[in-house]
Amino acid sequence: MMALVEKAKQFATTAHKRINHRRKYSNQPYTVHLSSVANIVATVTDDEEMIAAAWLHDVVEDTPATLYDVEMEFGKGVAELVENLTDISKPGDGNRQIRKAIDRQHISRASRRAKTVKLADLIDNANDICRHDREFAALYLQEMGALLEVLDEGDTALYKRAWKAHHKCTQKLARSKISEASLADGYPLLKPEQNGNQHLYRLFSEAFTAHHIAEPVRSFDASRPCKEVQAIMELHQLDIICLREQGVIIGYARHQDLVGHTCRENMREFREGQVVSGDSPFSDIIHVLTLQQYGFISVLGEIAGVFCREDINKPVVRMWLFGIITFIEMEVMKVIARYFPDDSWQTSISEERLRQAKSLREERIRRGQHCNLLECIQLSDKGKIIISNQETMKIMGLESRRSAKKVIRELESLRNNLAHAQDIVTYDWGQIVRLTHRLEDTLNSRA
Repeated sequence: MMALVEKAKQFATTAHKRINHRRKYSNQPYTVHLSSVANIVATVTDDEEMIAAAWLHDVVEDTPATLYDVEMEFGKGVAELVENLTDISKPGDGNRQIRKAIDRQHISRASRRAKTVKLADLIDNANDICRHDREFAALYLQEMGALLEVLDEGDTALYKRAWKAHHKCTQKLARSKISEASLADGYPLLKPEQNGNQHLYRLFSEAFTAHHIAEPVRSFDASRPCKEVQAIMELHQLDIICLREQGVIIGYARHQDLVGHTCRENMREFREGQVVSGDSPFSDIIHVLTLQQYGFISVLGEIAGVFCREDINKPVVRMWLFGIITFIEMEVMKVIARYFPDDSWQTSISEERLRQAKSLREERIRRGQHCNLLECIQLSDKGKIIISNQETMKIMGLESRRSAKKVIRELESLRNNLAHAQDIVTYDWGQIVRLTHRLEDTLNSRA
């Protein structure tokens, strides 16, 4: 195997394995999908950058790796392909339909090479989804058809193969008589149509913005000598600066980037979606940081601040995340109270945990804090109750007991790390990304 491809394979395998990323339906390691896409691409080209990009096409969206990491490891050619293949829409852009349209426009401007890799990805996903999830497949095929309309510049053989897969799956669905009316809007963990907390969700989405975490960014003329600017950066402990020409900021540079004569030689241009407005919600900020090492905010059209993943550890973000988890727990208790009347849920948890809950309730009552028994059990126990009943699992949007246990485990990990001031970026990044997407999906489902 070509050296670059082998390196990409190892990088992707390690990155996805580190977060225990698995295929949704088969529970196989996610690398099964990556290998399939890479093999499909290899049937039409021996371009090692394209095959490497096939291995890496989901690494930025799904793992802690950024486009900067990919560029440092594999060069600009592979990084550009991966960037083309990475969705750019943010949760705050709107509902699924709006976001898919933004991402479709993004891939429509991609190179022929990137479109070829995307075709391979669609082929493998279509076969997998149609085999395991016929209800979602109807929506996926609709979105796939729209994508194929802008991928005609990709490899001709794969383009025909993708349409063939689309037609085959469409016919299969028609035979099973799955109607579009049965489609769900996704599987949001929060269900605003079942509660009166929509205004609270909206408050949490809009009240916390980029202004609350961004740091001021220094800018220098792009023509200034690298050594001179580096000395200033070291003096003020700056890792990143912006560069300007004729008074207008045109790009940025990291301290270690400045190796040439002038800063202009080492400038990085702002990528699509890397600059957001100062009033952008935290969910958009987290999306930017999923793709990029740094993000920037603009005020009145001018770059005014910078943010990075480490900023997610700031108290204001931790407070926001804790609030989302609280919303989730509120919804869980509401469902339990409805489907397990008169505390009939007690048989779903261990006697020891039930004893602890009763003891806690007695102590709260002694202090004049009126509460019911359900409020005194831990989040993991509430999760066990939910997954003990197929109907409550469905209501909460949990597809299987295995996936439900994973969601609950991740939520507990994040909440514990929030409560004990642990580094949530290092240990809970994937869950943070999924949590913010769920919040925005919930809001957009009622837009």
